[in-house]
Amino acid sequence: MKIAVTGKGGVGKTTISAILARLYAEEGKKVFAVDVDPDANLGLALGFSEEELESITPISKMRRLIEERTGADKSNTFYKVNPKVDDIPEIYGKENNGVRLLVLGTVETAGGGCVCPENVMLKRIINNLVLHRDDIVILDMEAGLEHLGRGTTEGMDQFIIVIEPGARSVQTYKNVKRLAEELGVKEVKVIANKIRNDEDEKFVRSRIPKQDFWGCVHYNAEVIEADREGRSPYGCSKTATDEIRKIKEIFDVMAK
Repeated sequence: MKIAVTGKGGVGKTTISAILARLYAEEGKKVFAVDVDPDANLGLALGFSEEELESITPISKMRRLIEERTGADKSNTFYKVNPKVDDIPEIYGKENNGVRLLVLGTVETAGGGCVCPENVMLKRIINNLVLHRDDIVILDMEAGLEHLGRGTTEGMDQFIIVIEPGARSVQTYKNVKRLAEELGVKEVKVIANKIRNDEDEKFVRSRIPKQDFWGCVHYNAEVIEADREGRSPYGCSKTATDEIRKIKEIFDVMAK
């Protein structure tokens, strides 16, 4: 199973990504949780300590490794576009609670569409994880899909957009779906998070096509408290974990 989870900041996609990863690990599966969000905090949601996470350098910041693998010089004029990356998840990933975390980071550029050694490395690593491994791979993405290419998306089992009951979140869904379609992805599903009441649920159901809507995760004070204390939401809230478990069961049926 290869799952990309995206959505605008603050909607809870990291919480959902982390609980999904822990649920698969609970079944004894080999799970890679990949943080591709510039505001990297997937590790905390997986149960890593702040000290452990401070010792992790995102791959995008490992200039020496990038130069070594791509052959790039400081001018970035010439470099390999197909560097060796198949050993990177094992070497640089950190494991906790049965989940191996790989922090990719992002490439900070003044303009969009950067073609540079750092971006080449990140795309090749994602490509390797998605297309050349039998493991469970969960990508915690930023709202854009810049790191995914047409070849990589062919290997994705699910694109999930996490939204809140609000107009801006719905707009993000429309934008991401358009980007996904441009990459050849036809199946894009939605999880509505932080649902407080029937009005919230009616709002999202009225704005998301029925075939795209996969379920709700309700607003949960236990999840908020876990986030405040830097703990994994998995196990802190049985209600939230069970709601996400039900959504996961839909994935599993579709993957068979």
